[in-house]
Amino acid sequence: MTPTSAHEREKRDTRELPRAPAPTPVGIPPRSLPALRWALIIAGGYAAGAVGSALGVPSPYLLASLLVGAVLALSGRVRDRLPGPANRTSQALVGALMGSHLTSSALMAAAPSALPLTAVTAATIGLSVAIAWFLARKGRISRPTAVLGMMPGGSAGIVTCADELKADVRLVAFNQYLRVGLVATTAPLLAHWMAGGSSSGPAGGGGAGSWPGPGLFQLVAGPDQLTGLLTLAAVAVAGILAGRRLRLPTPALIGPMLVALVATMSGVIPAFAPAGILQDVVFVLVGMDVGVRFTRDTLRRVRGLLPSILAAMTAVCLGCAGMAWIFAKATGTPLMDAYLATTPGGINAVLAAAVSSHGDVALVSTVQSLRLLVVMLLTPMIIRRLTPDRPKPAGNKAPAGDRSRVRR
Repeated sequence: MTPTSAHEREKRDTRELPRAPAPTPVGIPPRSLPALRWALIIAGGYAAGAVGSALGVPSPYLLASLLVGAVLALSGRVRDRLPGPANRTSQALVGALMGSHLTSSALMAAAPSALPLTAVTAATIGLSVAIAWFLARKGRISRPTAVLGMMPGGSAGIVTCADELKADVRLVAFNQYLRVGLVATTAPLLAHWMAGGSSSGPAGGGGAGSWPGPGLFQLVAGPDQLTGLLTLAAVAVAGILAGRRLRLPTPALIGPMLVALVATMSGVIPAFAPAGILQDVVFVLVGMDVGVRFTRDTLRRVRGLLPSILAAMTAVCLGCAGMAWIFAKATGTPLMDAYLATTPGGINAVLAAAVSSHGDVALVSTVQSLRLLVVMLLTPMIIRRLTPDRPKPAGNKAPAGDRSRVRR
């Protein structure tokens, strides 16, 4: 073996060695950097919410964190979604908060309005499907994509089933979360305006106004903080596991809501609803999760379709507001509660607005949850009815040359 060949082999072996990882700051493990980054972002959203609260902004922690997330995403400083554990935790705590308001007295108070509520739910879904059909005819959007994008509620579940129903997943996700963003931004402002112009208090006794003002260190609604926090954790974990086992839509939200409903109805479980700082942090996570979805890349992809999509969403929101007015007049429900109950989706943000505005949370969560379940059950059937399978015409087949390129 010549010296030259030995030297070349040594160089080759050196090139094949794996590169050493880049050094990390002293005292910080490599895997903790993303978590630390998100912790700082969430803390910034909370600080912005505190400023908004001092300025009298309605639902300040929700709106401020949503705007902070959107600014970071559009500026390119945040390119990731909210971490999965944080997202699931916020959904579970929101579900527990919803279920804690569904007391037997609140449900009995809403029982006389069962027929109008069912009619409003059916009308909301019908309006959304009709506008989606019109959007598909006038725009460059397929019917499945338009219908799924306009469905009022169940954003995570709708996006999940988009691919199976032959829809454009990216466009469906953009439509859903744009609608959620619009609802999350406008609902607190409109609810605050309606509450200021209405002299009637919350109906049904299920609003947030029935709680005593939480102190600085009060994290749950009950007086026993440790027992309440342990109960809340048990409700959240059991709800997530039950939701997955039962294959519920958005199991991290609906599962804890049902478990919290059963726990509240039993009357033997101590109060566990998130309150005070914990509730504010939950709303920050909800707003941040919506805000960081609006990236520049997403807006660039749908730039040509944005005017027609916004027009369609505006029509859906105005139609739902009209139905809220009719429902309020027919049942004597305060207009603010009727509006929050009939908004097209954004259940987390709507609940935050209801709590912040001291509305009838039981009524709002009942109507929104009912529509969420109905939407998830009926959407596949609606898609199949609107897009029956048709044989493809022979003229749509690719030329032989194209097929050969595909095979290669």
